[in-house]
Amino acid sequence: MTQNLVNRFGKVAVLMGGASAEREVSLMSGTGVLTALRARGVDAHAFDPAERDLSELKREGFSRCFIALHGRWGEDGTVQGALELLRIPYTGSGVMASSIAMDKVMTKRIWIAEGIPTPRYQLLRRGSYQREQVIQVPDSLGLPVIVKPAREGSSIGVTKVMGYSGMVEAVQAAAALHDDILCEECIEGDEVTCPVLGEGENAHALPVIRIVAPEGNYDYQNKYFTNDTQYLVPAGLPPGEEEAIQALVVKAYRVLDCRGWGRIDVMIDRKTRKPYLLEINTSPGMTGHSLVPMSAKAAGISYEDLCLRLLENTSLDGELAT
Repeated sequence: MTQNLVNRFGKVAVLMGGASAEREVSLMSGTGVLTALRARGVDAHAFDPAERDLSELKREGFSRCFIALHGRWGEDGTVQGALELLRIPYTGSGVMASSIAMDKVMTKRIWIAEGIPTPRYQLLRRGSYQREQVIQVPDSLGLPVIVKPAREGSSIGVTKVMGYSGMVEAVQAAAALHDDILCEECIEGDEVTCPVLGEGENAHALPVIRIVAPEGNYDYQNKYFTNDTQYLVPAGLPPGEEEAIQALVVKAYRVLDCRGWGRIDVMIDRKTRKPYLLEINTSPGMTGHSLVPMSAKAAGISYEDLCLRLLENTSLDGELAT
């Protein structure tokens, strides 16, 4: 990428931090992105929406935003909508796609309508369910069952329930974070993830990563703060499986009208080898433990080049940045 093109980026804000439960991870992602962009000569600056009003972006002359926010108020269409009003192009998906993708239940409904496999589920709404309903969830979904808030990321509030007695506590933990609680069939088998770059017909998958976490517990701690989790790329899957998963995640990405980048988490049933899509992240992590940079590296794309590519594709809904 030439210096002339880098200069065309103008003054760039790296949005990081924010007010979500994933603030700590976002600060790590944003710091990595900021360092990478500056190393390539970009006039990049940190901007924390939890500490500054977004209107300052316009007053201070920022021409593009790299969104390194995670979770609510950063990945859910809210900051995207604000940037649309300010007419400042940004990285990643637009308002509608971001909002839908952040909601695991809405994502599932669309994927199911499009014939994309995802684990069976049951939705509970805080304040509208009885204890008896909670305890009976495993009757329809089996055990173990996964319980999580419908609109959080980074495995925050997620519980793998092994027996009926654990249901109430798991639902309470999820309900403390969001009104909608997703109870999901647990698919036992290989856990993989696959990033996607681009938009529409130009969207393409990066290499699949297979995740081997201690005791199969890929939780918040094992994602970001330990070195005990193994990330295998090449994933070492049976012949043809990686290509099939890549095709499936690109389809799932397109039907949600995502753009820029994303990462889709998948479970492969141990017995049938059928893949089930869990969720999509439209503002993935960019920390030292994050998976999109890892997959990109396996495809020959450095961390710095990945950041520049994403910044080059900043846009607004319905138009490309110039």
